[in-house]
Amino acid sequence: MTEGKQPSPNEPIDDQYVLDKYNNKIGYYWGASRSNKNSYKRYRAWTVILGALVTLVSSISAAEFVQKPEWLRVAFAVATPLIAATLTVINGLGQNFHWGATWRDMVINGTRLEKERDRFLATKPEERDLVKELDKLNSIVLDETRNFFQRVLDSEVKPGKDQNSG
Repeated sequence: MTEGKQPSPNEPIDDQYVLDKYNNKIGYYWGASRSNKNSYKRYRAWTVILGALVTLVSSISAAEFVQKPEWLRVAFAVATPLIAATLTVINGLGQNFHWGATWRDMVINGTRLEKERDRFLATKPEERDLVKELDKLNSIVLDETRNFFQRVLDSEVKPGKDQNSG
């Protein structure tokens, strides 16, 4: 069976299919981990840079030498809120996309899948239960998917049971 190929309904699932599924999911999680790590690092770097820059620009704009010529005073007066607004947008994106937490969870999930794949490979072929193996793999992925969507979409406080009645 070739990698990525779905078995037909009449074709039995074999060890290679399960191994390909593990490797495919592991590759996805490590790729997603790298992407979120890079986004998180950029987000943190820009937060620090813009935070320092808004403080610097607003402090310099109060200096006497910036008051004349008029164009320089206006440039600093405009730059300060623009930098602050950009910083606010970046912070909002970071709060909405949770790059740091997602990076962490992708690494944990990739590592967990590698552990399960290695356990699968260390098990004698005649002792492998492919149905249980696929169930374990799919449960790990489903749990992480559920956690991801809860983290990203359900971060607001939900009313409790006692708040719904009445």
